[in-house]
Amino acid sequence: MAGEESDIRRLLAMYCQLLDDGHFEEWIQLFTDDIEFVVMGMHKNGHDELRGFIEPSQQADARGKHMISEPWIEVTSASTADATTDFAWVSKQGQVGQSGRYHDQIVHNGERWQFQRREIVFTGDQPE
Repeated sequence: MAGEESDIRRLLAMYCQLLDDGHFEEWIQLFTDDIEFVVMGMHKNGHDELRGFIEPSQQADARGKHMISEPWIEVTSASTADATTDFAWVSKQGQVGQSGRYHDQIVHNGERWQFQRREIVFTGDQPE
């Protein structure tokens, strides 16, 4: 279990760093083909919808840093896990623009862990 949790922590960190650095091709591979991504009441399904939503809003001039807390990980089987992770997004000017919690369902595809569902819940809101 310790190795699984370490690999899941790496996945969570890669999400932030690849997105913050604009490595969208590598970033999208962190998700299953049928990813369900939920944010601000919107549901984006699959790689094409997710990339079409994220990439335009994460151009170089709008990027900051996603900072995450120590996640709470529950490995539910050899190939599934749930994780919740608090986050803050910090602008280039050093201001916290958003904060909240990631609610993740993660699966192992035989080679690596990937997000199957991610819901972003901003501070003060409730998950669906």
